[in-house]
Amino acid sequence: MDRNRWIAFGLIGIGVFMLFGRWFGFFTIVALLLMVAGIQQIRSGLARKGYIILGVGVVLLLLDHLMLVIGISLISLGIFYGKARREHGTDRYIQKQNFMSNFDWDNAPWVMRSMSVWHVLGEADVDLSLALPEEQHTLMMFHGMLGDIDLAIPDYYGVEIEAFVLFGSIDIGRKKETGVMNRLNWKSPNYESSEYKVKFIVSYLGGDLSIRLV
Repeated sequence: MDRNRWIAFGLIGIGVFMLFGRWFGFFTIVALLLMVAGIQQIRSGLARKGYIILGVGVVLLLLDHLMLVIGISLISLGIFYGKARREHGTDRYIQKQNFMSNFDWDNAPWVMRSMSVWHVLGEADVDLSLALPEEQHTLMMFHGMLGDIDLAIPDYYGVEIEAFVLFGSIDIGRKKETGVMNRLNWKSPNYESSEYKVKFIVSYLGGDLSIRLV
């Protein structure tokens, strides 16, 4: 049975390569196989190993399809511009676009303002217990290609989160979604009654979103 199974997989693989080989070079096939293997490792509980394998696959895919990556980046940036203006509904917000961003808002008090950030690579550690809000309603957007976002949410803020991660994970409390097409729509139980409200909109092609309720 094992021999027949491998023969079947081999024939299917050869057929797929013959049909789509003109679009998929050697590095593309290896990259896709690594990405699939990485996702399987993550789903099996071997997160660290899985993300390493997935990352290697993504890098190979990016190198083999540079123009495609540039095109996706431009599309993502265009969507970001349109969505930021629509969601904020005003010009009174900070907008940033960088290749790489790093926000360390978990070590000392920081001023919380409405903002929208787009980056190719980004990392943000956000502790709302240290935030000094400028207004009662704050909107913070994090968009880009690859990102790692950690949110610490105290119970005296009303928080709403809209998140989408194509490859990676979304972790909130004891619930964790890993793999492909991860989506989260969440509101804190005290959202309507809270004096200060914060909305996070997070969207990445690949990354991790971790939410801690403190």
